Amino acid sequence: MLARWGQGAKSGALAKTFDAAYMRGMENAQNPSSIGFMKMHGAGNDFVIIDSRGRGPVITAALAQALGDRNRGVGFDQLAEIRDSGAADFALDFWNSDGSRAGACGNATRCVCDFMMKGLGRDAVTLVTARGALRAVRLADGRVSVNMGQPQRDWAEVPLSHAVDVLHLPLAGDPVAIGMGNPHCVFFVPDAEAVDVAGLGAVLEHDPLYPQRTNVEFASVVAPDHLRMRVWERGAGITLACGSGTCATVVAAHLRGLTGRRVVVNVDGGVLEVDWRDDGVWLTGPVAHVFDGVLTPAFLAAL
Repeated sequence: MLARWGQGAKSGALAKTFDAAYMRGMENAQNPSSIGFMKMHGAGNDFVIIDSRGRGPVITAALAQALGDRNRGVGFDQLAEIRDSGAADFALDFWNSDGSRAGACGNATRCVCDFMMKGLGRDAVTLVTARGALRAVRLADGRVSVNMGQPQRDWAEVPLSHAVDVLHLPLAGDPVAIGMGNPHCVFFVPDAEAVDVAGLGAVLEHDPLYPQRTNVEFASVVAPDHLRMRVWERGAGITLACGSGTCATVVAAHLRGLTGRRVVVNVDGGVLEVDWRDDGVWLTGPVAHVFDGVLTPAFLAAL
C-alpha cells in the first residue's frame, strides 16, 4: 500500500517524493481495478476519504463495510466520498463503518474542506451534502470551520416515530432530540466521564422512538460556555469525537437554558467549538491529513 504521511511529512526532497507518490495514487484512483484514498482525522474522529471527481461514485455498502474493518481493511469512523457538483465546489456523501449511510459528518466535512481549499488555493469553499448547501472557511490559526446548517427541531424532521416534546423525550434520563442531518439523542448528566457509553449507547441507538436509529451523546456542563461530551455513533459505536453530535449537544444545551450559543466542547479526542448563529450552526476544530494509499485490485476483487 502506498503511504504518504500528512502533517508529519518533512519539507524538501522527501516531501517531493511523497507528493509524487500521492499523485500516482490519485491517478490510480481512475483505474477501476484500484482506488486511491486519504486517511484524515478531526479531533480523533477518523475518516477514509475517496475523491471520485471526474468519474461516477465508487462506494457501495460492501466496500464501505470492508474498508471500515480495522483489522482487514483500513478502519474509520466514517467514509466520505467527494463528487462533482454543478451547484457548488463539490458534493460529499458519507458512509458508516457498518456499511450504512450517514446523513452528515461535521468533522469529515471539515477535513475534506481543508483538502479542497488547499487544492483550490482558497480559504473558503462551498459544498453540497444531504443537508443541502454548506460553506466552510479556514481560520487564521489553521482550524477549519463549517456551517452545518440549521438544527432540525421538529419531531418529524429529527426524525422520531411519533409526535413528542423533543426537549423532554419520554425516555429515562430526560434526553433531548435534535437533528443535524443525523438524529441525535442528547443526555445531560452530572459527570460524562462516569457514563457507561458503550452499554447505554448500544441500546439507545436502536430505541423504537428513532426509526432511523440515533447517535447518543452524554454531556455535562462545565460552565455556561463549556461542555464535556462523549458519544456513541450509530453504525460506528464509541468515537473520539462527532461533529454533528457536538453541534446537536450545544443546540440542546442552549434550548435547555444550560449554555449560551457559543460553546467550547471537550470530546474524548480533543476540543471543538460550536457557534449557533442566525445562518446556522458553525463547527470549528483541528484537522489532520495522516496518509494516502491505494486499495489493491486483490482487496477490491474479494468484495
